[in-house]
Amino acid sequence: MNRPMTGSQSDPWRSPVTVAQIPDTGLHRALEASAAERQAMADVAGLRDILSARADFDIVPKSGGRIQVTGRVRARIGQTCVVTLDPIESEIDEEVDLTFAPEAETRRLEDLIEEGRDDQEPPEVADPPEAIVNGTIDLGRIATDALFLAIDPYPRKPGAVFEAEVVAPDPEDHPFAVLKALQDNKQGKKKGK
Repeated sequence: MNRPMTGSQSDPWRSPVTVAQIPDTGLHRALEASAAERQAMADVAGLRDILSARADFDIVPKSGGRIQVTGRVRARIGQTCVVTLDPIESEIDEEVDLTFAPEAETRRLEDLIEEGRDDQEPPEVADPPEAIVNGTIDLGRIATDALFLAIDPYPRKPGAVFEAEVVAPDPEDHPFAVLKALQDNKQGKKKGK
């Protein structure tokens, strides 16, 4: 989920939380996208529609100014079957577990990871935390990203199978048919002598 998205067109579902207002015990947020937000998300994702979109998140402060966001995103989306072109609906149920850190720390960690890539054999490094931008974490964007990443790009109606038309090859239609005919013709002339 390291794709930065900016602007209202690419962030159709917004629910910012100010990091300074998160209590030490953490907090819980339950979100439900409005009809307008669902339509905007469907437009961005190229979906027929999003019938429902909900998210439940627990936001917990950690040491060093880090914040951990865990939870689940659930949605019902309308797509088109790639085989039959019939409208279908799909369920999305995606877990979220992200760590956020102040922007300066995320830049430093990204630089360290880049330096490690210069080596012949890069060490196994976990993804850097997401950046806390302007002191806020946008739970709507987290939910939208999780939903978008869970969309099946090739949805199929249950039981729909793509079957290519199989045509039996003509035994006389192959690259060596002409050579075989010449050979048969030559052998026929030898027997006729």
